[in-house]
Amino acid sequence: MTNNFNDVLDAALATGGDFAELFLEDNRTHSLQVLGGHVEMINSNRAHGAGIRVFNGLNAVYTYTNDTDSEGLLRCAKQAASAVSASRETPLRAAQPGTPASLPAPYPILIRPGDVNSKRKLEYLRSADAAARAVSAEIEQVSCSLSDSEQDVTIVNSEGLYVEDTRVHTRMACVAIASDGKEKQQGHEAPGAQMGYELFTERVDPVQVGREAAQSALLMLHAPECPAGVMPVVIDNGFGGVIFHEACGHSLEATSVAFGLSVFCDKLGQKIAADCVTAIDDGTLPNEWGSIRVDDEGMPANRLVLIENGVLKNYMIDKLNALRMGMPPTGSGRRQSYAFAPTSRMRNTYIAAGTDDEAEMIATMGDGLYAKKLGGGSVDPATGNFNFAVSEGYLVRGGKIVSPVRGASLIGKGADILLQIDRVGREMKMAQGMCGSISGSIPVNVGQPMIRVKKMTVGGRA
Repeated sequence: MTNNFNDVLDAALATGGDFAELFLEDNRTHSLQVLGGHVEMINSNRAHGAGIRVFNGLNAVYTYTNDTDSEGLLRCAKQAASAVSASRETPLRAAQPGTPASLPAPYPILIRPGDVNSKRKLEYLRSADAAARAVSAEIEQVSCSLSDSEQDVTIVNSEGLYVEDTRVHTRMACVAIASDGKEKQQGHEAPGAQMGYELFTERVDPVQVGREAAQSALLMLHAPECPAGVMPVVIDNGFGGVIFHEACGHSLEATSVAFGLSVFCDKLGQKIAADCVTAIDDGTLPNEWGSIRVDDEGMPANRLVLIENGVLKNYMIDKLNALRMGMPPTGSGRRQSYAFAPTSRMRNTYIAAGTDDEAEMIATMGDGLYAKKLGGGSVDPATGNFNFAVSEGYLVRGGKIVSPVRGASLIGKGADILLQIDRVGREMKMAQGMCGSISGSIPVNVGQPMIRVKKMTVGGRA
């Protein structure tokens, strides 16, 4: 097959391109949903195809196909080449790929998703559903879903790179809606990992997933409205890391930086955060949701320090944007599938653990908000301006938590918030999510210890 790969890459370079890459994918996915206690959906899919990318200077052409025999790949390569018009008289020839490159040891997968039948998968969902409903008669509706995927990829390029990898992901989600007949509130839990179905013996208890989703919905249903104002805010660990991911992380991706569309452009080596802030994007954490052994351009995973003691150290850079920026790639090239060209993306992105006592953060904050869980929001990478809903929050008065509150939102600018952090707790946790960008939706972890922001705008309705 390697000779065929070379023929395909040569065809892609035939009109004078500088670099060619072939990404082959075979992805088997299975998803189930239980809604209202009944099986709503069982779905199996298989995505099989290839994408071919050609560089011409700082421009790139991308074509893709699900016809992956030799003739289909050659047609796709010629289509990509037809969009390239370079001045080189003699086309480059692709370097001959050898045996697949040696990668770090694969993450252990003990129970492959394909070996687990739907009956067993439905048992997990029904356990979560029953646990959520048992919390209260005010739990009006429960939706539980389970998804898994097994993705095999092959990446070959004209520089001689040849990589093969398998990625396995499994995730459960539970949404519970509480109602008192007048209003409704929602609770949501969605744990997952780069694991098979050992996920449910090693990390995730479906009963706890359902119970926590329902308890969060019920708590917010009876909570008073949150007051608005500028105040200290303590943001809990785990999913609180979504603020760094959205308001700061995207602004550190070359997708924004290479085009001058980030507030952090040209700030390497400069202080952009408080001394207590160190932020990392790590693709090497075993079995974590956002981990990779190799990125979607064939580069091995690494641990990339973005901010160290408040100083900006690195951007996340893919191969094409590395050329634009005159900097090396960082193993950050990711894509949803063969239908997308890769670009710079996050993996497991988090604020590193600090040394501060979590109880002290709240006890010394005066009057403010404790944001335990964050929901959805919006952000502008060019400015860092963000607005995030607080899905579970608590009012703090005189350093004491006095009551849950609902309807809170956190409003600010990423660059400002980084400088306003004055406490970083000792226990870092991660939460799982799907991140969307120009290369599609990919699994990422967001994380942080509990942190305290000295002052922040809190939106509320009270």
